[in-house]
Amino acid sequence: MLGLGTIARAAAELRCDVRSAHERDPAASGVGTAEILTTWPGVQALLAHRISHRLHRHGVPLLPRLVAHVSRMLTGIEIHPAAQIGRALFIDHGSGVVIGETAVIGDDVTIYQGVTLGGTGFQTGKRHPTVGNCVTIGSGAKLLGPITVGCNAKIGANSVVINDVPDNTTVVGNPGHPVRVEGRKVEGPDADWIHLPDPIADAMAALGRRVVELETQVRALGGTPSPGDELDESVAEVHVLRPKQGRSPAGG
Repeated sequence: MLGLGTIARAAAELRCDVRSAHERDPAASGVGTAEILTTWPGVQALLAHRISHRLHRHGVPLLPRLVAHVSRMLTGIEIHPAAQIGRALFIDHGSGVVIGETAVIGDDVTIYQGVTLGGTGFQTGKRHPTVGNCVTIGSGAKLLGPITVGCNAKIGANSVVINDVPDNTTVVGNPGHPVRVEGRKVEGPDADWIHLPDPIADAMAALGRRVVELETQVRALGGTPSPGDELDESVAEVHVLRPKQGRSPAGG
């Protein structure tokens, strides 16, 4: 279980973890490898998981869960020893992240704090999400059940996802609604949640415009409004409180 090949592979994984932190965390700019390994909880949780996962695969009793338990106490990140995690996962901040037993995570995935890859009941077998490559999952998002999240997808902060997500799709809301960002492919592990589409606000705005059209038609047909019911187009308008265009005010 422990040999030169295993040590070399572990060293390569550590280098990959440090590189991921440098590439995806602005706070890691100018920070040395030793500091990242000793103070970045996401990197530490991954290291502990690799140990517990290998112990679990070799059938070692108790110790895999003990390692995972200690890691959760130290980092605030809970990863079941049986979860399958690919290359270059980056967990930013990490507090409150939960990754369930049958979860499968691909390569180059970014997860922010408060994310849950969980189940929906007491069923056995595959009951946790499968996440493809190059996926970004925003803070507080909940992915529940044996769903599949396609490659290059982006899950908006605090979204609740209970259905499969196609490749190159952004999901927002509760329950999650698949949308596109400006009709283009979602690219990169950025966290510009300020400019994500809001399908609920868009639907309300469309209903507001329809109400104005209907009120106008009623007046044109000779309908007589009651006192105080004069047409006021501003009443039916929906005002979006955040901009959808331009540079993100959050610095994204």
